[in-house]
Amino acid sequence: MKVDGGRIDSFLRDPGACRVVLLYGEDAGLVAERAERLVRLIVGPGKDPFRLAELERDSINRIDEEMTAMALTGGRRVVRVREVTDAATKTIQAVLGGKGEALLVLEAPGLARRAKLVGLLEKAPDAAAIACYPQEGKALEAVIRGSLSDLGITVEAEALGWLAGQLGADRAITAREVEKLALYAGEGGRVDLDAARMCVGDLAGLSLDDALFAATAGDIAGADRALELAMQEGSTAVGVLRSALMHLQRLQRARAAMAGGMTAGEATKAVRPPVFFKLEAPFSRALTLWSEAALQAACVRIWEAERSCKRTGAPAEAISRSAVLGLAQRAAAARRR
Repeated sequence: MKVDGGRIDSFLRDPGACRVVLLYGEDAGLVAERAERLVRLIVGPGKDPFRLAELERDSINRIDEEMTAMALTGGRRVVRVREVTDAATKTIQAVLGGKGEALLVLEAPGLARRAKLVGLLEKAPDAAAIACYPQEGKALEAVIRGSLSDLGITVEAEALGWLAGQLGADRAITAREVEKLALYAGEGGRVDLDAARMCVGDLAGLSLDDALFAATAGDIAGADRALELAMQEGSTAVGVLRSALMHLQRLQRARAAMAGGMTAGEATKAVRPPVFFKLEAPFSRALTLWSEAALQAACVRIWEAERSCKRTGAPAEAISRSAVLGLAQRAAAARRR
């Protein structure tokens, strides 16, 4: 079944007899947040290892085994699989036709609405597909205001509007920025526009934006120079990769707008968070160089690069730099065609 709009929160509080839940879309942070809610709901905050199996994409062949396993301590089990792609469709179809009472939670950041896996689970009576898209406008303002209020902080209207224009592409990043603001304001404090700009609009972010916009526009030398500056200013390897994923997801949203009839320039103006006016030209150029399929493949490569940073022991900065420059080389090749 398809779960959307006002039904999502109630479903996450009680998925009932649902056996498979797919969390997909452009907001990787929201995908992870909702997956965590489901895990805690079924397994509890302690994450009993006998009731929780966590798999990566390359272990997807173990899903059927984990779905039918029994928990030694009793209770329903959860099988959580990260970085799922459309290639898993046949495997999940077999799971739907099999046995086992465990809840299968699939995290598929970047997976498109038209993907086969989404269609499969929307039609299945004992499965659910939930889109996780970046919030914007009044909805995002409500999230920021509410998060600050929970921390005892108030925010001025002008600052809230500015923050809503800068944040929202990734739920996890938005949460971290809000926490940073709260620490700056202090208990019982108030966030004004100056505080918002000081905490969220740092110079490293600007240099990193330059690097990512140059990369997807095919400017290899420009991307390399800006990335070097961003690293010198404090950008971490994982931070670069997560920003790259957010940038690619923004391009995906703009490409979707173009599929609906907009020009590249119109889609650039309409995308949220808004593109800084000095970077509109390379963003529009990138839209002419990247197809929807190419952007999806690039998202997967960035996810794999982040995973390599955490697991392989290879120098994380080198992996991050190679991933960003790989985007630039792909776009440069498209320009020559």
